[in-house]
Amino acid sequence: MNLKGEAKKLKVIVGEHDMIYRRPLYEAILFSAKKYQVAGATLWKGIMSFGANSIDNHTKVFALSGEKPVIIEIIDNEERINDFSEIAKDLIMQSGAGGIIFIEDANVVLYTNADIHNQ
Repeated sequence: MNLKGEAKKLKVIVGEHDMIYRRPLYEAILFSAKKYQVAGATLWKGIMSFGANSIDNHTKVFALSGEKPVIIEIIDNEERINDFSEIAKDLIMQSGAGGIIFIEDANVVLYTNADIHNQ
């Protein structure tokens, strides 16, 4: 795959304990991205977060979730990112979990396979 210049980054944030099909939701999203053959994906584990569920919680002035956030970043061209965002959305909806999905502009400077440099 050749990816250079204008691209899109899909960012999906879910909780580390969210499950679907008896496995972590973040894992299901990452493996779905691999199966869909996106250009690249990275999974990050956050330290703290708050979101839609804690905004309406009036019992504490500031409540943080006890569950750590997991951030999945996926890079590809615009059409493939838009298509895969629907797959990620369906997985989150099926799991019954909360989360957020958004798309950002990206400018790919280099996208290469390490094997090319070792020849």
